[in-house]
Amino acid sequence: MIRAFDAFSLPLLRWFDPEDAHRMAIQGLKLLPPVRTKADDSKLAVRAFGLNFPNPIGMAAGFDKSADVPDALLRLGFGFVEIGTVTPLPQSGNPRPRLFRLERDEAVINRMGFNNDGAEAVLKRLAARAHLAGIVGVNVGANKDSPDRVADYVKLIETFAPVASYFTVNVSSPNTPGLRNLQQAHILDDLLAKVIDARERVREKAGDSPVLLKIAPDLSLAELDEVVHVARSRRVDGMIVANTTIGRPATLREQNRVREQGGLSGRPLFRLSTRMVAETYVRAEGAFPLIGVGGIDSGGAALTKIRAGASLIQLYSSLIYKGLGLVDAIKTDLAATLLRTGRDQLSEIVGADAAAITAEDWPV
Repeated sequence: MIRAFDAFSLPLLRWFDPEDAHRMAIQGLKLLPPVRTKADDSKLAVRAFGLNFPNPIGMAAGFDKSADVPDALLRLGFGFVEIGTVTPLPQSGNPRPRLFRLERDEAVINRMGFNNDGAEAVLKRLAARAHLAGIVGVNVGANKDSPDRVADYVKLIETFAPVASYFTVNVSSPNTPGLRNLQQAHILDDLLAKVIDARERVREKAGDSPVLLKIAPDLSLAELDEVVHVARSRRVDGMIVANTTIGRPATLREQNRVREQGGLSGRPLFRLSTRMVAETYVRAEGAFPLIGVGGIDSGGAALTKIRAGASLIQLYSSLIYKGLGLVDAIKTDLAATLLRTGRDQLSEIVGADAAAITAEDWPV
């Protein structure tokens, strides 16, 4: 079914504007029949953040911004789905055009600006599926014109705690002016303190809600030192490394798109995001697990990200070019690697290459 879906949809959707194609993909997934997926190889199971993931492959935030199709994605073989970014109030985002394919680079530039239906609408959708299985995380952010962005995050934690498998505190999108300033150590410390406090206040009624921090790949190593220190001191449950980059590698072939503002994702982000995973892993010293995201488009790329320090991985941009069949292809490759090397679990190779990666020349 997935092969048939890819064979039909990938060529068709490329004829349309990227954002229109995205909307069509969401509508198509809404029509997906409730088929039962085959069970994952038990060796691919991952225990992280107090949660049991059937496999390590997640749909990254940004695809299903308003929780329209999380269960369809889970049925397609994802081990978990992260919806959002959700803001307290509905938000239309930045003016179009704001999403651009870089075909020859297998990359995407976006400046969407947290467009979503708002907390009230998203909460209704997640509450309606609360009886269903599957890990669905909620990526939270502040409204663009909010007078108190920290208060926005606190409100979202309180609102979604009963229905979120975990939270991702997104302070790393480049498309909301000033948002990345929240990564500054003294501001981040205040934000995480209040977010964790909110989580603890609602724990008795809502249950456990792991809190993850998503960072930008453009931090300097000194800034990363401070961010990881704050994350450890505030006892976050994990980190996601990394969001899109505002950098433009010299190797980009689609030079007509280089000047488009926004975050770059896809294959050109792979080396930088993998280096940041390794750098974060050695600084975290096992205090919490990491989710690696950025440029994963094959089983080999997924394995590299895991060996750099990621316990779990997320995809998005690569699906535009490789299709949903990429999920099963990665799982097959990872399972084959474990069998070939005599390993019982992916956890045995997490971070195996982290030290070596941090000794390499900085990716450009």
